Amino acid sequence: MEQEWVNEERGDEGLIEFYSSFKDMFEFFCKNTTIHGTIRLVCSSSNRMKTAFWTLLFLASFGMLYWQFALLFSQYWTYPVIMTMSMHSEPKMFPAITLCNLDPYRFGLVSEKLAQLDQMAEEAIANFLVWLSDILTAHSLDCPHGSPTARTEIHLTPHLTTPSNIFYSRSPLGCSCMWTLISSLLFFYPQCNATGGNCFYKAYSSGVDTIQEWYRFHYMNIMSQLPLIINISSHEEHIQNLVYSCQYDGEPCRESDYIHFHHQVYGSCYTFNREGTDLFWKATKPGISYGLSLILKADQNDRLPLLSTVAGVQVMIHNHNQTPFLEHEWFDIRPGIVTNIGIRQVGRPGSAALFLLPAFFQPVLGRPEGKDGVVVGAQD
Repeated sequence: MEQEWVNEERGDEGLIEFYSSFKDMFEFFCKNTTIHGTIRLVCSSSNRMKTAFWTLLFLASFGMLYWQFALLFSQYWTYPVIMTMSMHSEPKMFPAITLCNLDPYRFGLVSEKLAQLDQMAEEAIANFLVWLSDILTAHSLDCPHGSPTARTEIHLTPHLTTPSNIFYSRSPLGCSCMWTLISSLLFFYPQCNATGGNCFYKAYSSGVDTIQEWYRFHYMNIMSQLPLIINISSHEEHIQNLVYSCQYDGEPCRESDYIHFHHQVYGSCYTFNREGTDLFWKATKPGISYGLSLILKADQNDRLPLLSTVAGVQVMIHNHNQTPFLEHEWFDIRPGIVTNIGIRQVGRPGSAALFLLPAFFQPVLGRPEGKDGVVVGAQD
């Protein structure tokens, strides 16, 4: 009987049993768990003060546990990276700067040569008028056929010799009637080489146009040979004609800080800090106030109008001992404004390249007429 009763008692227990209430389940959990302090929630049920205290303590510890879990997961998903960066500052050599005037030549440099050209033009016009009167006279007569007139030469200077094949000398019997008729309608302007041969003839509708083109041709011929006929380096073409004021790092520039050279298009040009060896041009701090500050002259009062119709200064910033190719790497500075130019050096020292930052322009009030300011600053 006892064995059967034990079997019946065991048979009443199921594999999974559900508690009749949440209180029974909580009491079973608190009595059988290994969590410290949960047994106090059940054993001290007769003392409500102690039960409340242990309940609050359990909830606080349970909340702190999940708070620590939240901190750990948040730090894990943020992927924190520790980076160590060191900055090394040292003085850098300021780059070389080349300035050229867009209106290159002053009238005083070529006034003597242009006076000779004017005298030569007067003689040519006089010969032209005489030749024209001869043509009109020959056209009214039945003149015989003859050979073309002889040509003379007009010498401008020992360096500039031009055959006067533009106009024929006075010879009323040296032209045919047909040539006279054609020449009275069209005027020819030949362009020949130094020996007087290999000529190119161009026709004009009037003698005035021929004279103007002839004058312009010799005018440009004089200007192209200007470095040969005038020693510009010893001439009174000082930097004061272009640079009104020059300061670097608050100190005035010296005469040894720039060199003068002649450009075949832009005339007299000046390069500051060409060699890059003078400690005066060491850049110790970045910023516009520690860079090069220039006030330039861009007036057109004493300039030659046929060579250039613009006013301004051409600027190129380049490395030291580099030939300034102004035709490819230049930018213009307009007169009457302040131009701020930022420079940034990238790459390793000695092989670094210079990059220009965007220039910022702002109006200038109270500046002398014909002058503009340029401020160049280095930025790290």
